[in-house]
Parts: sequence; structure tokens; C-alpha cells
Amino acid sequence: MRVKTSITLPQELLRRLDRVEKNRSALLERAALAYLAQLDRQARDRKDIEIIDRNAARLNREAIETLEYQQLP
Repeated sequence: MRVKTSITLPQELLRRLDRVEKNRSALLERAALAYLAQLDRQARDRKDIEIIDRNAARLNREAIETLEYQQLP
């Protein structure tokens, strides 16, 4: 369902948008969706980094043990 809305933007921004796409609504919709997807990715990445950081010491120990095991005698 689409809802009509009104926003106020600087004239120069509108000129730049119009050079890219004549259909402002479609352009702004794509831009908003891309921005929201970026925010989702950033949130997911932050969670992943937190998990890695919590387990870094153990993961580093396991990596060192694996490398030591793989060394030739």
C-alpha cells in the first residue's frame, strides 16, 4: 500500500535528484531502502564483531594449536 506524503528538501538537492531520475518518488524509495539495508548490515556486523571479540582468545588459541600441529617435525 502506498501512502502519499510531502517532504521539504533543498532546491539544489532536488536538482541533483532530477538529473539522476525524473521519478523522484521512485528514486527516494530506492534510496531509503538502500539506506535501511545498510543500517541492517551495520547492525548485523556489530553483532558479529561482538561475538568474535567475546571468543577471540579461544579462537586464537585454537588457531595457534592448529598451526603448531601442522608444523613438520
